[in-house]
Amino acid sequence: MCAIVGVINSNEAAKVSYYALFAMQHRGQEATGISACDNDKIKTIKDRGLVTKVFDDNSFEILKGNMAVGHNRYSTAGNDSILDAQPIFARYSLGEISVVHNGNLINKNEIRAKLIEEGAIFQSSMDTENVVHLIARSKKEHLKDRITEALNVIKGAYCFIILSRHKMFVIRDRYGVRPLCIGRLKDGGYIAASETCAFDLVGAEFIRDVNPGEMIIFERGSDKYVSEQLFDTDPRICAFEFIYFARPDSVIDGKNVYEIRKKMGEALAQEAFVEGADFVIPVPDSGVAAALGYAKKSGIPYENAIVRNHYVGRTFIEPTQEMRMQKVKLKLSPISAVLKDKKIVVIDDSIVRGTTSKQIVSILKHAGAKEVHMRIASPAIKHPCRYGIDTPSYQELISANLSEEEVKDYIGADSLKFLSIEALVKSIGDERKYSLVSFDGNYFIQ
Repeated sequence: MCAIVGVINSNEAAKVSYYALFAMQHRGQEATGISACDNDKIKTIKDRGLVTKVFDDNSFEILKGNMAVGHNRYSTAGNDSILDAQPIFARYSLGEISVVHNGNLINKNEIRAKLIEEGAIFQSSMDTENVVHLIARSKKEHLKDRITEALNVIKGAYCFIILSRHKMFVIRDRYGVRPLCIGRLKDGGYIAASETCAFDLVGAEFIRDVNPGEMIIFERGSDKYVSEQLFDTDPRICAFEFIYFARPDSVIDGKNVYEIRKKMGEALAQEAFVEGADFVIPVPDSGVAAALGYAKKSGIPYENAIVRNHYVGRTFIEPTQEMRMQKVKLKLSPISAVLKDKKIVVIDDSIVRGTTSKQIVSILKHAGAKEVHMRIASPAIKHPCRYGIDTPSYQELISANLSEEEVKDYIGADSLKFLSIEALVKSIGDERKYSLVSFDGNYFIQ
């Protein structure tokens, strides 16, 4: 769920990357970094923390050049270490490269073991470093061919942006699990980013999505780019991008995230109506659009009865359970005057571990709510994702271990219902396949 960005042929490439990463801060809060190229030298600044913490005005004096790549980290592989921050910079026989990656390589352990056996020395625990070693060890004459050779070895869900001293390579895996798109900047340069919300902030014009299995090559000083279809495609965009990950103002593969979340709420109202409810409230901010859809379809009034402290980040992408629980307490505050003696429908985007929902129900009842009926705008998560979501084991997933009724009892709600898989797919648009692995356990990448 990381954010990646690449900028080429723009006079302030690093600064554009900074603003793009700021717009995509929701995709990762652990670490951030930017590499920029000027006069055939790539320089990198990266550290743990948010974009606004890591970079200042002095950073852009260092990161000069008209080419740059950047990354916001949300760890699914590796450790919370500065060594695991991206971009990954390396010098090798063809010069210098810097790599940013969003996704997860499912055969990373096998590749790493083989590389170490052959004498490779790793500096981090990230799967991304495997790709750098594969590129460096290739005997191919050109970087494009080395990258292609490496892509034929790795398996998984991935988006890469690779910066050399003269070119930028933008790559999306054959399934298109994670989003990636390209745009045109006002000064004539190009930008590639995980989400279109990055384009809005920097004033870029959306061109198109990167196709699954495609590599797009940009060259310094050139107004044109080259596209190569590397693999046969079987598109499976991750449904969780629409449920939770993406910013609501982003457009993912031609679909507006906000409108889809409203449709999920409408479908949820049809499937799980609550008779006699006083009003519908969202868990802010990820439940807002679905709650509006639920209220519209059900005819139950909508209320903002939970206030969110926006200076606290997203709880799901915190690396430890203790940090997640503490942030829930800091982040959400109920309005007692609105809630007292009311029967309420609470809309949230998902239940992963159950701890957040348990705390939400508790604070609402403590604030005076008579009944709390939880409605979840996604199906029950019963399987860990191997493709870039932090649900690494069945033990952590409450719905993998408890029935819907048992989950209801655990979180303390008066009732609990999830959106069906069929309604989810119909809400997103059922003309294509989606990655539904968290819900149906279909591990289509082997």
